[in-house]
Amino acid sequence: MTRILISDRTHPILEERLCQAGYDVSVEPDHDYRSLLHAAQGCDGLVVRSKVIIDRPFIDACPSLRCIGRVGAGMETIDVDYAEQKGIRCLNSPEGNRDAVGEHTVGLLLALLNNIARADAEVRRGLWHREENRGHELGNLTVGIIGFGNMGQAFAKRLSGFGCRIVYYDPKDLKDLKDLKASSLSLAELQRCADVVSFHVPLTAETHHYLDAAFIDAMQKPFFLLNTSRGAVVDTEALVAGLASGKVRGAALDVLEDENMQADTLSTFNFQLSTFNCVFTPHVAGWTVESKYKLAAVLADKIIETLK
Repeated sequence: MTRILISDRTHPILEERLCQAGYDVSVEPDHDYRSLLHAAQGCDGLVVRSKVIIDRPFIDACPSLRCIGRVGAGMETIDVDYAEQKGIRCLNSPEGNRDAVGEHTVGLLLALLNNIARADAEVRRGLWHREENRGHELGNLTVGIIGFGNMGQAFAKRLSGFGCRIVYYDPKDLKDLKDLKASSLSLAELQRCADVVSFHVPLTAETHHYLDAAFIDAMQKPFFLLNTSRGAVVDTEALVAGLASGKVRGAALDVLEDENMQADTLSTFNFQLSTFNCVFTPHVAGWTVESKYKLAAVLADKIIETLK
């Protein structure tokens, strides 16, 4: 019988659908690298969480594997190229939380433009500062989206009703985008016109510190930054310098370079905590009741299709 090990805490629909398909399914979410390597022996399919690195030695030690799945979009903890070379399909489920990410990113942008987090904190302290919290209308701005896959397109779709100009940069040759009111530009063209830059890219060697000092310098106008992708896409020190200079007008971040929140690693981040023009959420852009179900259901369908 086909064996699948789920080593992540996910919606029970994943296990249910795989069992209904006739597979022998085990759910063991608390493995570390060594124990997972032992448990995966003889398995045809493996669903992993982001805390365990699936590297070449792991893949070589599991010759029975036919697919490796991740509930969500990020695949940076899996050596996808090597796995595919070994005939192992690598599956993820970004379709499951793209709606959640699109909505959350709009929420972050509106909060940033209208000083909502700061104004809320002030009112709670008994302060009533109206002029100081005068906002900016989204309809007058050009929003530049970097990375136009599932997440970037979902964000653009939700922006379309605000009347803003939407532009995007993606190195891939994208097709079938007629329903989206967004214009494809080169990165340099986007940097010339954008008032807002929103990142929706996977974390790879190429996208690590995508936003750095050189990127900020290349922007022709002071701009607002959004990041709901991965924390290391943004160079924190460069961002802090951009905020201090005014070239970055504000930042809304759902992800950070260091999400462990250890005091001894937050020296540059402390500046952002103290400034009025930053909004933070704890890596929850794709974290809704609905997306938890959809992420698992989409991955279940892909695993079944792969192993049938």
